[in-house]
Amino acid sequence: MLLQLLRTLVLKELQVVLRDPQSRTLLIAPVVLQAILFPLAATLEVRNATVAIYDRDGGAAAIELIQRVGHASAFSHVLAVRSERELRAALDQQDALLAVVFPADFSRRVAAGRPAQVQCLLDGRRSNSAQIALGYIQRVVGDYTAERWGAAPAGANLVVRHWFNPNLDYRWFLMPSLVAIITTVGALIVTSLSLAREREQGTLDQLLVTPLTPALIMVGKAIPAVVIAGLQASAILLIGVFIYDVPFAGGVLLLYGAMVFYALALVGFGLLISALSSTQQQAFLGVFAFMMPAVLLSGYIAPIENMPAWLQPITWFNPLRHFIVVAKGIYLKDIGLSSVAADLWPLILIAAVMSTAAWLLFRRQTT
Repeated sequence: MLLQLLRTLVLKELQVVLRDPQSRTLLIAPVVLQAILFPLAATLEVRNATVAIYDRDGGAAAIELIQRVGHASAFSHVLAVRSERELRAALDQQDALLAVVFPADFSRRVAAGRPAQVQCLLDGRRSNSAQIALGYIQRVVGDYTAERWGAAPAGANLVVRHWFNPNLDYRWFLMPSLVAIITTVGALIVTSLSLAREREQGTLDQLLVTPLTPALIMVGKAIPAVVIAGLQASAILLIGVFIYDVPFAGGVLLLYGAMVFYALALVGFGLLISALSSTQQQAFLGVFAFMMPAVLLSGYIAPIENMPAWLQPITWFNPLRHFIVVAKGIYLKDIGLSSVAADLWPLILIAAVMSTAAWLLFRRQTT
């Protein structure tokens, strides 16, 4: 009898979410749009940038280096300036991301085999992009130096290989993270709105007079969120593999198994938000109040090791931190269960603690 009522509650929740045009659009359209647009807009590469060149030399060596910089894929436009005033204006007005200055004796020193310096000025207001662009300039200068004077002496050569992302394609970094981030929004919205919607519509009392206990009611609210999170993750995986050609190296069953525990951890937070909210508007605000700190403390934007020492232990209670590691590891590295376990048991603990807190609060409100 109880199982039949629970099944009816789960089907009812799915119907409420999927039959309502607004809810259906909120759960489907953002997933597809973000999975397609994020890799195009949130690029970690520098493209179509403008570099200002102040050539005080005019010699053959300077001209050759300028041509090489102009042919680099990162720079679509080379802005020639003729004075320090024009150089300062180009950076001040953000007409150029960085500027390269060739001293007057550059070509003479190169021809004589003596060290020759090139100055590079960066726009610190766009520090991340400027640092990446500086790396391109350094590579151009390094290649020119190696071709002219030969490689470094034997025993001092540096050979670089990039594991798990050989071509340093930013999409390979982005798509596994989107599996975690986008499903977070869907699972939280479905669960956080559930109890608040029942209160607003006046149907919560009808649920409470059924044989279902508060614990079973919360289970019935949690299962649809887990199902929807799995469907959203599947859509992102398909987009990543078939549209952006990001290879999936790991085990599908392991990823979905870890995703169940991750969804349960999110459900715990969502149900707690829902139990604390009287209206759906409050629940929405609660979801977005949770999302921003969760993303900032997940290691997606900045490494956790770079955060202050007192803040790093707090990130342990963030389920997004653990699942991003799991998703990247399975997606790109084909890690096994033994490696996943280190981030899996915190998800189980977070799910248990938050679900218990939500159940205690909901039971107190209904007695």
